[in-house]
Amino acid sequence: MNSHDKQIATDLAYEMIREVGIAIRPYVGKVESGEKVKIGADGTPTSLIDMIAEDKIINILKNAPVLSYIVSEEIGELKLGKGTKRSVVLTQELKRTDLDEDEIPKFIFLIDPVDGTSNAIKEIPAFGISIAVANVHPGKLSTLNDVELGFVSNFANGNFFEAVKGKGCWLNNEKVTPSDNIKISNMTLGGFTKSGTSEASKLVDNARRMRVLGSVVLELSYVASGRYDAFLDLRGSRIIDIAASKLILEEAGCIITNKYGEKLNNHLSIYEKTIVVAANNKILHKQMIDILNNNQTDFIGKVGIISRIDQKKSIIFAAKIIDYLLTNGREVVIEKGLANKLTDFKNNPDLKNIIIKTKKEYPEIAHLIDNINFNINYTQLCESVFDFDCDMAVILGGDGTLLRAQGKMNPEIPIFGINMGTVGFLTEIEAPDTFNALDSILKGEYYKEKRTRLVVSHQNNNFTAMNEVVVMTSKPAKMMHFEIQVDGEIIEEVRADGLIISTPSGSTAYAMSAGGPIVDPKVGGFIIIPICPYKLGARPFVVSDNSEITVKLLKKGKTAVFVMDGQINEEADYEEEIKFKKAEKNAYFIRTSTKYFYEKVKEKLSEGGLENNPRCNNE
Repeated sequence: MNSHDKQIATDLAYEMIREVGIAIRPYVGKVESGEKVKIGADGTPTSLIDMIAEDKIINILKNAPVLSYIVSEEIGELKLGKGTKRSVVLTQELKRTDLDEDEIPKFIFLIDPVDGTSNAIKEIPAFGISIAVANVHPGKLSTLNDVELGFVSNFANGNFFEAVKGKGCWLNNEKVTPSDNIKISNMTLGGFTKSGTSEASKLVDNARRMRVLGSVVLELSYVASGRYDAFLDLRGSRIIDIAASKLILEEAGCIITNKYGEKLNNHLSIYEKTIVVAANNKILHKQMIDILNNNQTDFIGKVGIISRIDQKKSIIFAAKIIDYLLTNGREVVIEKGLANKLTDFKNNPDLKNIIIKTKKEYPEIAHLIDNINFNINYTQLCESVFDFDCDMAVILGGDGTLLRAQGKMNPEIPIFGINMGTVGFLTEIEAPDTFNALDSILKGEYYKEKRTRLVVSHQNNNFTAMNEVVVMTSKPAKMMHFEIQVDGEIIEEVRADGLIISTPSGSTAYAMSAGGPIVDPKVGGFIIIPICPYKLGARPFVVSDNSEITVKLLKKGKTAVFVMDGQINEEADYEEEIKFKKAEKNAYFIRTSTKYFYEKVKEKLSEGGLENNPRCNNE
């Protein structure tokens, strides 16, 4: 956007702010102003005062000498200008390449005509307008990064915030300066939390004071000007509400991200929403992100190493990781089988050629296994996995390797998985990213993700599983008859080839292949899936993870096998019961990436699987 275009957009914004302020003035403090006249494009009720404000804006842009797109909460998405007004779907419109040059709008206006509508109706002095102006790139979707101008005006007191990308921001024509507070205990926090969010409660409890004014656009701007130290909206803010304030914050030197600390770069659309965490500086922001994600990280001083030992690539890569950790002053323990393999490699006179061959076969890690130091006494560092007592376990392999290791270790040892298998849904990173991730972890830049585990009880024996338990006949292609109870209530009798009792972690594994739903790991539930049921009406159940599930075998003369995470097999006979409940101790994973569950689902479980390999979550 050149200076001429910026001036045109600025003049239009000034006119809209002035005219909306005049138009709504008679309606402020009037009960009838809150009359609900329709449902807006964003799905929320539209009040009379909102309609008056938006009509004024649409009229100004419709009669403007330039074409523009507008995204506004009541009317939705329009193309306006030169006397025209037309509804559009912005994400589709921006991808069009068939428009003549004079048909392409110059600007995208993202507008909340009255933010704090309830305040305006009740004459509480915190309501205003937000206008953001973004570039249009023909044939390409626009995002929050394309916003060049931001304007926020508080109609109640006349305060006016303005920002120009790369130039700074001002309050009433004076440069704004955020506060310099770096302590949660001294923090003035504004915003909206969600009920039942213990981490948010901890953040609020530790803050010096909490403000809730009911206007996202104003309260975000207050962080830029030092009135607040921080702001969050855990409900999810609409992009139209935060587009201008985001630019104001960033131009003031503040930090604004989502809950996981990722920069906001959502597509510009009426439907886009995001959780918002904003702070005056990086130090305070990092403390907030850590609390919200339960990320109070511990120092990683001792690291356990477990690896596939049927693959030369994994063994050699493990040697490089061990050397890296020791060089960085960390204590290392190595699983016995891996220690024996490393010792064999160390003593192999052909080791140099083995490494050269591995580099050729796996060029993606070739540069990472240069100059490996095998001059280490691996035997001296070895220990049984059952005896591991460390701050983190690094596991090289696929999900099968990770599940086997997790089942043997103290479950509270956090796991950092490096994918050396096929899909690696539970692992954190691919091998080429290993050392960048380890650098972050050793600096304390990581968080722990909690995963539910199952306890399986049968005949006074207890077993655990993190993914799933499969109950099936001991003879292939033979049907079983099951009675399924939840908290003592019979919910189903089913004849099927078997049953799967799955945690959310296992919902992307065998459970998914058997027709079960994909469940976010944050959901507190278990999934019960019949395998090839005879009855058409037999469908998967999702039950609370506070419930106890009982499976009883009803087919006389048939023995069932139940398998935990594909690792441990046990047998059950006619009329015996197998009970399932939530384990007291959760499993924990070390995460360095904020790319969360849904991104992984899209990445790992695309059609045909990774490289069209049909195997899923079993390596």
